Amino acid sequence: MAAEKVTSLEVAALAGVSQSAVSRVFTPGSSVSKKTADKVMAAANQLGYRPNILARAMKSGQSRIIGLVVAYLENYFYPEMVERLSVELQKVGYHVLIFLAPVSVDNVDKVVREIMDYQVDGIVLASVSVSSDLAARCQSTGLPVVLFNRAHADRNLSSVTSDNYAGGKALADYLCSLGHERIAYVAGFTGATTQIDREAGFRAGLAEAGQELFARAEGNFDYATAQAAARELFATSRRPDAVFVANDHMAFAVMDVLRFELGLRVPEDVSVVGFDDVPPAAWPAYNLTTYRQRVDVMVAETVAMLLGSIAADKPETAHVVLPGELVIRGSSRRHGATR
Repeated sequence: MAAEKVTSLEVAALAGVSQSAVSRVFTPGSSVSKKTADKVMAAANQLGYRPNILARAMKSGQSRIIGLVVAYLENYFYPEMVERLSVELQKVGYHVLIFLAPVSVDNVDKVVREIMDYQVDGIVLASVSVSSDLAARCQSTGLPVVLFNRAHADRNLSSVTSDNYAGGKALADYLCSLGHERIAYVAGFTGATTQIDREAGFRAGLAEAGQELFARAEGNFDYATAQAAARELFATSRRPDAVFVANDHMAFAVMDVLRFELGLRVPEDVSVVGFDDVPPAAWPAYNLTTYRQRVDVMVAETVAMLLGSIAADKPETAHVVLPGELVIRGSSRRHGATR
């Protein structure tokens, strides 16, 4: 019998149960005995039955789908986040629909409007921002929206971030403690709150140590742009002796230029530190000192926030700021020290 023609009534008849029992077996989180579930699944497998999820969504008013918007996946931080978010949502019967959108607000607004047409139950915006107008529209429809690794001027948008200011300050404190005096910075995307907070914390840490930023270039959270930033910073005889790069993805680009184009040694000639602690940061090729974002905790908070908002009659906004951790590896060392 063709799978598309099999109905839940036929499954119920073969299993010797009610149609509602079949429905419960295929509804995540529903209460059903193991005996009943086994009978239903055996009948479904025999008949080739699969539930029509879209039809169920139209009937229940819930799609069990969460829309996820990401700007790009080249940065290892986001594939890891997507995997963890998908796994955690699947545990509670939800699935993720992924959309890629350039970082500009206009592009993201367009994509979010498209997602809303899919009748998703919630939206996660990973390192992108929407306009205040679209945020208000989402709120008016009751659609939960959570910003991941971004904050927004509109406090009506819920968000989950690391303490980027504290992370930037911790890295400044660390580099100053090593005796570095010509400390540079490679910035991320200008409009990103992560970039703004990391740089603010870093400058504050330098100021407390009686220092100012020695040099600055923009990497825009992009590998090739970060390469160009490294060339710009070190195209002088009085070059930096340390550099904080606003995320690990760009830090790898900076290290590659320093070592393979400019012939400089890391960390003997220059210390390099990053932000995120993505998996390649621990690889021997980079061995990068960085500030760790707890992706697992960030995802857990995001899922809890989404599910709470979906279940609530009047969802409340929340802003979670999580502590990170300085991870010291071999890309940094005391200024002037030799091996």
